[in-house]
Amino acid sequence: MELSGWIVTALAILLTGISKAGLGGALGGLAVPFMSMWISPRDAVAVVLPILIVMDMVGLRAWRGKADWTDLRMLIPAALLGIGLGTLAFGVLSDRMVKLVLGLIAIGFAADRLLRSGRAGGAGAVPGSRTFAWLCGAGAGFTSTLAHAGGPPIMAYLLSRRLPKETFVATSVFFFTVINLAKLPFYLAIDLFTRDTLIMSAMLLPLVPVGVWLGLRLLRRIPERPFYLFATLALGLSGLKLLWDGLAG
Repeated sequence: MELSGWIVTALAILLTGISKAGLGGALGGLAVPFMSMWISPRDAVAVVLPILIVMDMVGLRAWRGKADWTDLRMLIPAALLGIGLGTLAFGVLSDRMVKLVLGLIAIGFAADRLLRSGRAGGAGAVPGSRTFAWLCGAGAGFTSTLAHAGGPPIMAYLLSRRLPKETFVATSVFFFTVINLAKLPFYLAIDLFTRDTLIMSAMLLPLVPVGVWLGLRLLRRIPERPFYLFATLALGLSGLKLLWDGLAG
């Protein structure tokens, strides 16, 4: 890539680490679309996956024992199904249509949460819908396979649960740890990784601990209510970005 491409990609990787460690993955889908301005989308997802896996491993140490396993037991099987479908659709289904639908869902959910801001997180968790969990889990697995853009569906589900912020982030970290590891054999099977993509991944890896450290510090400083407001706004912004990418494509 050009120097400008490396700079933008480095900032996107930093924001991804901050987001995964401190905001539940709200901005975790930035790296692939930014990198795709300089290299092919297939190469971009191959570069980013090893970085995401390392981020997940670093995050596990910070959030061990704090995730909600009732939610994870519903979300993970659905996501594995979504990964299988996403692998079959890779290179066949229009990325534009996936981004349009996902963007509209994210924007709609964020708008609904803002309108109901009086019932935002911190007021105690509410029971999760199994059907909604399966839809969000499968959607996250599918879109994560295509573009590492599984954040909006999972945020939509976790925001609906109104979990404490630490549980919210920990559940997201554990979910994406399993999902990103599960994508690895599928990516290997369709020959996404090359020598060049692995070298690029290695060059960007030193940014991982910096981003995660910043994310953990940020989370400790944000009170519960502003955290959920920011997470909802981030969901809406990620939806707008996906919608823009879909329309521009």
